[in-house]
Amino acid sequence: MQYDLIVRNGSVIDGSGLPAYRADVGVRGGRIVEIGRIRGAAREIVDAEGLVVAPGFVDGHTHMDAQISWDPLGTCSCWHGVTTVVMGNCGFTLAPCAEASKHLVMRNLERAEDISPEAMDAGIDWTWTTFSEFLDHVDQLPKGINYAGYIGHSALRTHVMGERAFEELASADDLSAMARELRSALEAGAIGFSTSRTPNHETPDRRPVASRVADWEELRALAGVMGELGAGIIEIAGEHPGRNPDRIREYHVRLRDLALDSGRPITWGMFSTRRAPELWRPYFDLLDETAAAGGRMFAQVHSRALNVVLSFKTNLPFDSLPVWRELRALPLDRQLALLRDPDVRRRLVEAASVRTTERAVGTEARPARYEWIFLMDSVAGPHPSIDTLARERGADPVETLIDLALEKDLDRFFLQPIANEDSDHVLEMMQHPHSVVTFSDSGAHVSQIMDASLQTHVLSHWVRAREAFTLEQAVHMLSFIPATRWGFDDRGLLRPGFAADMIVFDPDTVAPLMPEVVHDLPAGARRLLQRSLGISTTIVNGAVVLRDGEHTGAYPGKLLRSSPGGAGGAWRI
Repeated sequence: MQYDLIVRNGSVIDGSGLPAYRADVGVRGGRIVEIGRIRGAAREIVDAEGLVVAPGFVDGHTHMDAQISWDPLGTCSCWHGVTTVVMGNCGFTLAPCAEASKHLVMRNLERAEDISPEAMDAGIDWTWTTFSEFLDHVDQLPKGINYAGYIGHSALRTHVMGERAFEELASADDLSAMARELRSALEAGAIGFSTSRTPNHETPDRRPVASRVADWEELRALAGVMGELGAGIIEIAGEHPGRNPDRIREYHVRLRDLALDSGRPITWGMFSTRRAPELWRPYFDLLDETAAAGGRMFAQVHSRALNVVLSFKTNLPFDSLPVWRELRALPLDRQLALLRDPDVRRRLVEAASVRTTERAVGTEARPARYEWIFLMDSVAGPHPSIDTLARERGADPVETLIDLALEKDLDRFFLQPIANEDSDHVLEMMQHPHSVVTFSDSGAHVSQIMDASLQTHVLSHWVRAREAFTLEQAVHMLSFIPATRWGFDDRGLLRPGFAADMIVFDPDTVAPLMPEVVHDLPAGARRLLQRSLGISTTIVNGAVVLRDGEHTGAYPGKLLRSSPGGAGGAWRI
């Protein structure tokens, strides 16, 4: 038999959770056709001697809706073993929306997801109005990896209601129009419907994003459309009912009943927090309760702390203070010179000692607490706190932070965890049977966080350093489980007949590398970028896309469209 590609001599970890075994993998027509000892010829051979061959990873929580227009590779996710992503989370999509109204969807995205409107304006060729037309647009774009997408509630509202979407409840006519467009989107292949009800999501003028203005009855009505059609997953950036048990319970009953009444799977993200360390547990009890009642619900969890990545090249907790704002508006080389001026430093330190009352939104930098800001000179750490380093130096914490940055000409990072500070809680959430390890937020918060590396963090930290999971368990967690939850029924496993999405990696060295700041977005907008070590080959639909992290020139990625029926439905490409 003639093959297009053979991956030879690897240790196959097939995604099922079963033990590794030595085998070759043969590919033809973008599909796996044989696994075993293969003696046939192939147009291309990948030598995996001493390496692991695994299914490509699936990331169910990204915001690549805009990025796909200017970045066909899907960076940074593609550098961390991800071969399929789901975009359009939290109600934020670019469709439905006519070009003349694009400022409305950009308003939803700009602050809530830290996506530059200048980059979107310069980088997107707006050729659609409906969500169906947007999918057709994505279908035609070159793609290094595979994409699926939700239709977002905020975009749906602004498409139907215009400016009223930010202020008013929907009328009966509004709701009928939204229902028609939602049905059309699902029939065209949307993976589902996403929404946000969290106060973390605001517009640049500090108003709620459009979906937050909707009442619960609007959400129930749209979920009912999905139930009637038998299509789609419902993704919710959830409400914040606080710590009151009665309010939490009332919200949980609504979520449970939404899953039961619609018959659709519901998913939401969950983090632990040091401010209320046990708050996450009732949410995981809800997952068990919903399953016992006959509903489908799963949580999306992270593999580490959710960190704001601070630096003079990106953001600092003091940037909104007048003295600091004046400094930070200057070119970086000018900042560097002024920071060496004792009088300037004194004024900056004095200004930063005054607590700001400005509220952070989403993953923006929080007001500084120096026991919770850490020096990041390596990915793995240790990461000493600025408070500890200041006490060791006998200096003010702000002055210490400035000195540390100056030691590397401002090319230094600091971490400010805003959630998942307790690693034992992170591990417990990862191990829950109704959770999925995902939530990179790739494509969003691009100058604030860098979580596209959560998959390589699982392999380097939780498998190799902590030995909390076997390699087989980790691959299963990152491939088969999310593929199954989102209904990708031909991905996430290495089996004959499955799509040939594979990664070849060294289990002894695979790890995320340090982030860096680049200005490679349209209009020169900045972002944090992070590559990985130890992944030698990334294969998508049978074609080698990356070798040692470098692009081969191939764009074999596909738009994955869902059809009514099933979790995400039957899939067509």
